[in-house]
Amino acid sequence: SAMAPGKKITARIKKTLPVRGPQAPTLSELMRWYCLNTNTHGCRRIVVSRGRLRRFIWILLTLSAVGLILWQCAELLMNYYSASVSVTVQFQKLPFPAVTICNINPYKYSSMKDYLSELDKETKKALETFYGFSEGKSKVRRSAGDWNGTESQFFKQIPLLKFEDFSKTATDLRSGRKRKIEGSVFHKDSSIVNSGDSNDIIGFQLCDANNSSECALYTFSSGVNAIQEWYKLHYMNIMAQIPLEIKEELSYSADDLLLTCFFDGLSCDKRHFTRFHHPLHGNCYTFNSGENGTILSTSTGGSEYGLQVVLYIDEADYNPFLVTSTGAKIIVHDQNEYPFIEDIGTEIETAAATSIGMHFTRSRKLSKPYSDCTETGADIPVENLYNKSYSLQICLHSCFQKAMVESCGCAQYTQPLPGGAEYCNYKKNPNWMYCYYRLHEKFVKEQLGCQQICKDACSFKEWALTTSIAQWPSIVSEDWMLRVLSWDKGQKINKLNKTDLANLMVFYKDLNERFISENPTNTLVILLSNFGGQLGLWMSCSVVCVIEIVEVFFIDSLSIVMRHQWQKAKKWWNDRKREGSGRPPQVSDVERQGHDNPVCIDEDLPTFNTALRLPLPQESHLPRTPPPNYSTLRLETAFTEQLPDTLEVGQH
Repeated sequence: SAMAPGKKITARIKKTLPVRGPQAPTLSELMRWYCLNTNTHGCRRIVVSRGRLRRFIWILLTLSAVGLILWQCAELLMNYYSASVSVTVQFQKLPFPAVTICNINPYKYSSMKDYLSELDKETKKALETFYGFSEGKSKVRRSAGDWNGTESQFFKQIPLLKFEDFSKTATDLRSGRKRKIEGSVFHKDSSIVNSGDSNDIIGFQLCDANNSSECALYTFSSGVNAIQEWYKLHYMNIMAQIPLEIKEELSYSADDLLLTCFFDGLSCDKRHFTRFHHPLHGNCYTFNSGENGTILSTSTGGSEYGLQVVLYIDEADYNPFLVTSTGAKIIVHDQNEYPFIEDIGTEIETAAATSIGMHFTRSRKLSKPYSDCTETGADIPVENLYNKSYSLQICLHSCFQKAMVESCGCAQYTQPLPGGAEYCNYKKNPNWMYCYYRLHEKFVKEQLGCQQICKDACSFKEWALTTSIAQWPSIVSEDWMLRVLSWDKGQKINKLNKTDLANLMVFYKDLNERFISENPTNTLVILLSNFGGQLGLWMSCSVVCVIEIVEVFFIDSLSIVMRHQWQKAKKWWNDRKREGSGRPPQVSDVERQGHDNPVCIDEDLPTFNTALRLPLPQESHLPRTPPPNYSTLRLETAFTEQLPDTLEVGQH
């Protein structure tokens, strides 16, 4: 079918008119078109400026503005995840915390002698050999069965040793014999500098039961520390073999520990306390534990409206080798928290009144991405062995216990038992001591990975304690007070000793609850506003400008690159086909210009101005726009041939 004259002129102009805009055939043409038409003024000045110096200045200014925008936007993104801390103080009726009280001595020494007789005997022998200490011929009771014989075997295998001049020669403190020692030395004291004779250094050796050449020496610059550490090592082994029910009977009952009790001005008794057995401190008692569903509160601050108890310590029944101080330990905690008395407990002095004033603070941190904390601990791959709400200490202890079971085949005595495990002891796990010390060394050096896995809790409660101590009872009231307390205790004949008593008061100093919370410093609206401000300040750019940049620099540029790659591949394929058929080469798509490219589709009719910009044909040098012949209306064109449709029109 014949093409209309207007369409033929349009097709001919499209074939020769250079392409501009997003459909430009090269990246340089696309960038020039962008700079002339973009809303960012700096890019336009680069193209239209005359002179190299002025163009260089505009290039430098534009690149500097882009760099400043990227820097400021990066700062805004980093600050987006920052948090501000706000402190709120409220005056209200406060819930009273749980208060856990333990005797420093975990078990009555008189009840434990059947289990500790062999260990005490070995300890006294070591003291006599090394220090010349002797209590005379002590009567040591021996229990029935093979208990002591089995333990004595391990006492001989792990004796206390005296090291001479840091050499590998040591003296057995039990037998007095010298022996050669092999293994790496670990100093357990914070300072290993010995100001006196180096012969005073004592310790013990632990060896791998499966490989006797693998040994470790643990030395102490203080003989007291060495003896206590060695004693505790064997003590934990013995206690791990005693059932929990028996250990609860060997420790202190509520009637033994508590003499008097007052709370909020009213009398209380042992029914307000819940027993809690701690591996290192024996029977402890928690006031206001919340187990019955009721949590006590106080509406008035001051010592008269808190908890007041008088504790019976019974110093005469203390284990002389296990503990060297007298008194009680307490810890203030939330009802859902586990009381880590051995870590953060406060010691209470005997023959004194200890007042502990409290300030209550609740803290709340933002979780990811603002900080690396956990809400409930559910995202931490460590089993909670304590059956209490998550805390960093619970996670660390549980992680170590898990590693202990995996590495040593048994659980460490001072921490809860994982499912299916049992506590370490000599009989079933002869290698547990060496394994435990090696593992604990890795834990302290953060080589087990527990410190990396465990995270802080995002929300927690804290009671800041202020402690003050006064002499109690006073000299003038000592006689009658001790006599009355003796009657309350049931000792109507013997008067109590004041060194066996401790007076404790725990109270709120005021009812101010401090709430410390983190809030996001920036919101999404503020972030976008800041981005817009930076773009407008440095580049006079808006959101439309950003979309334009994305379109030109990513979409259009990518399409041009892909188009060129496709044309090269097509040319290579056509050339290969022509070589096979023997046909002469033809003009390829790569050589086509402008709208001759099939990708460029533009149905707009050409205008007079676009016709003026048509390039001259290479084979002729005729004028670009010849004047029309008004007599015949015949077009004298610059084209190589006359259109047949226009010839017919001219004849009419």
